[in-house]
Amino acid sequence: MPTAERKRVCGERIMVSRIDLAPGTVVPMHSHENEQISCVISGRLKFELDQGGGNPSKFVSIGSGEVLVIPSFVSHGVLVEEQTIVLDLFSPPSPTTGIDNQAGDLPTKHQGDAG
Repeated sequence: MPTAERKRVCGERIMVSRIDLAPGTVVPMHSHENEQISCVISGRLKFELDQGGGNPSKFVSIGSGEVLVIPSFVSHGVLVEEQTIVLDLFSPPSPTTGIDNQAGDLPTKHQGDAG
């Protein structure tokens, strides 16, 4: 994704991604088996979270020092509201994340070694 710069560290059961995101960047709705915790270091992100069961999406905006937990298989997307640095923690590790695909067609399950 041209509007994101990422560095990753992968352990056996967790992965940490430090991502620098430009304002206006959109990560399309997607889901994955990984539990995700997003910790905003600086900036602001607006998440869209699918509530399931035909309910409307929930929108949550988090800024510097705030954290959002996204459970496994919950469909979500994000709009970067201002220049943002975020730490995303994934368990288990994954070879791809939402920023790897702007078209929003990530598989819902990942297999293989995160490397």
